[in-house]
Amino acid sequence: MSQIKNLGILGYDSLRFVTLDLGRSRNFYIESLDFKMTARSTSEWEEKTGDKAEVYQAGDIRIEIVEPQNDDSWGAYHRRFHPAGIGKVNFLVKDLDEAWNRLEERGATFIDEIKTVEEDGATYRTFEIASPMGNLNYGFVERNGYERYAPGFETVDTGGDNKFGFTHIDHLTSNVRTLKPLVDWFRDVLGMEQFWDIAFHTSDIDPERKTGSGLKSIVMWDPEGNVKFANNEPQRPFFHDSQIQKYVEDFGGGGVQHAAFAMGDIMASVAELEERGVKFLHTPQTYYDTALGRLAEQGVDGIDEDIDALAELGILVDGSEDGYLLQIFMEEAALYYDQPEAGPFFIELIQRKGDEGFGGGNFRALFEAIERDQKSRGIVQQGD
Repeated sequence: MSQIKNLGILGYDSLRFVTLDLGRSRNFYIESLDFKMTARSTSEWEEKTGDKAEVYQAGDIRIEIVEPQNDDSWGAYHRRFHPAGIGKVNFLVKDLDEAWNRLEERGATFIDEIKTVEEDGATYRTFEIASPMGNLNYGFVERNGYERYAPGFETVDTGGDNKFGFTHIDHLTSNVRTLKPLVDWFRDVLGMEQFWDIAFHTSDIDPERKTGSGLKSIVMWDPEGNVKFANNEPQRPFFHDSQIQKYVEDFGGGGVQHAAFAMGDIMASVAELEERGVKFLHTPQTYYDTALGRLAEQGVDGIDEDIDALAELGILVDGSEDGYLLQIFMEEAALYYDQPEAGPFFIELIQRKGDEGFGGGNFRALFEAIERDQKSRGIVQQGD
């Protein structure tokens, strides 16, 4: 009898990101974030696919960066519709056949058949399905003794070690214009459950506002594999002003807005990351002036960190009776590189100290910070 409860997801296997400049991405992940390049595409793979790729890893976080080499490649197809961004999310599963069968029963749209490669007594098997988010695909990978990244890639380094203590992907956040079809797909096709939700808009705290932003967010998760997806849609009354709608416009449709990297000591890392050129969203001092009172109302008795030190670094804090979490958000790539085609994707850093939520008290602070950055690069909201 099968011991798999849902799809047998063990966790994230990797993310596939389409870049404008492979050298620039290499510098960011290796020089700024201290990832290791663990694999790169072989000349045979590049000739066959028309793409070139490198894989960077820290802890269990693995990102394949793809740069198109000709107009007929998968990467080039993605770039025709979108700026740089994530084009594929891969899950590691216990039993690929069982995952296939359950997805087929639930009406998943398969892109290809199962591909099996045997090398040196090890087996790598995979397939992928389409998602409701345009060109974003979801892949499923089974590794039976297979230690390399994937067929068509040569190993460069074993990776894993990282001076900033990155451990794994905590969650992915996606933005779409309408949320229900995506949430229904996570539930009915991927078999996930609702974990958390929140909704707000600017006018709920300032009824006199004539412009503003808002969102509704529902987090879906697979309890067996502990993979989580936060999913956002714009909210009225300023739907077209919403930061979520701005993402959809910038990206050319729905997609993965950011990936959250879990780490062990965020306080010890942010300053050095900034010295290495990493740029974070600014959080106003007013956020910290009320932070401790807000935490107390949420059931957090106290925190280990000094609030002034958090303010100096720009780290957000949120929690519940279960504990608290610390998080900070990098600038989106378009702002980071001053290049719209670099896309609206960004990275979140998160350290959990008992709380498994999503920083509900921080959502508005993040929202407002992104809006300020959008305005700084000339995106004027309707009515401004």
